[in-house]
Amino acid sequence: MNRKRVVITGMGIVASNATGLEDFKNAIKDGKSGIKFLPELQKLNFGCQIGGIPNFSNSKYIDILEKYHFENAGQNVKYSCLAAAEAWIDAGLTIPDPINSETDYDTGVIIGSGVGNIDVFTDKIYPIVSQGSVRKLRSHTAEFTMFSAASANIALILGCGNHISSNSSACSTGAESIILGVERIRNGLAKRMIVGSTEIASPYVWGAFDSMRVLCRDYNDTPERASRPMSASAAGFVPSAGAGVLILEDMESALERKARIYAEISGVALNSGGQRKDGTMQAPGTEGVRRCLRQSIEDAGINAGQIDYICGHLSSTMADVLEINNWAAVLNRYGNDFPYINSLKSITGHALGASGTIETIAAIIQMYYGFLFPSLNCEDVHNKINDLINPDKIVRKTIYTKNINFVAKASFGFGDINASLILKKI
Repeated sequence: MNRKRVVITGMGIVASNATGLEDFKNAIKDGKSGIKFLPELQKLNFGCQIGGIPNFSNSKYIDILEKYHFENAGQNVKYSCLAAAEAWIDAGLTIPDPINSETDYDTGVIIGSGVGNIDVFTDKIYPIVSQGSVRKLRSHTAEFTMFSAASANIALILGCGNHISSNSSACSTGAESIILGVERIRNGLAKRMIVGSTEIASPYVWGAFDSMRVLCRDYNDTPERASRPMSASAAGFVPSAGAGVLILEDMESALERKARIYAEISGVALNSGGQRKDGTMQAPGTEGVRRCLRQSIEDAGINAGQIDYICGHLSSTMADVLEINNWAAVLNRYGNDFPYINSLKSITGHALGASGTIETIAAIIQMYYGFLFPSLNCEDVHNKINDLINPDKIVRKTIYTKNINFVAKASFGFGDINASLILKKI
């Protein structure tokens, strides 16, 4: 195949348990939870009264928000611009002068979100408009309402002139944004793509899930124990928020400027099960999932036995058993032959559309620095998972290892939408 190789040269993170790469690396290594009791949810009579909300006040890049007058922006723009600035600097690149710099036509931006900028409407527009005071809305408000606000404002800060867009595919959004960037670079249409996803923390987003009773409501008094992927006592997912941003780059470009390379993205796949057979709006169908996983492995040009570690979607719901079953069937690896697996959602909660990129960053950090973080609250592995794999393959305490050469990362979203990545150690 005559296609460009795509590598990762920079990363930035705003997560519920840490903001900034170094703090995030240490937090996941130590199993530091970002899930807390939220009095606002209790006041609103939510069944689930816990969640993960980032604190970005100590970000090294907070001056970016002030410089570009983002005080009226919503969470998505703030989270993603902080993460993008960190990723850009981490890639060894320089944030350009906003006036005396040229447009960078080699770099594009795709930042997705599952639900968009709802907080701008609920917190800023609705209260003012409903009072008949529309003239009090600031002139910049509209810039933060559009779904592509995060991408457009990152492009503003960095002067990007390639493809500038946004994507949305529920909980597959983050992985999908990465794949869209990979495809653009592979086809020679860009040298670099700034990709990622972001999601707000809002009761107006989380309320619909609470009404479905898919959020955890059994551990309000012990928030850090609430997110329990692969556990027999899992009681639903814990909502959270944040953003993850990666700098994808043509391998030739990265080598030419002697950039640090974290990993190569060697295989990708996107599909949908079509909401047929056992696939529904809310649950991924077996056939579609397995086809997607197989296609990403084939795209990487490797065999299933080479996968060393799986960064699971695993969200602390009944779907966890199905996910393990699908991985085991696709890889044809059971018992002790199954790769190591863990779930970041046990630490950060489920950041919906942002989860795929936050988790991909966690996967890359583990491969690059040589450790696997603990999947929390999995003392009681579900018996159906025990029947499929050796429970020792679930990382329940930090493991230090340099033998992680191929990582599989998949995300599954409402609408029976699937996305899968294969990451290769360089």
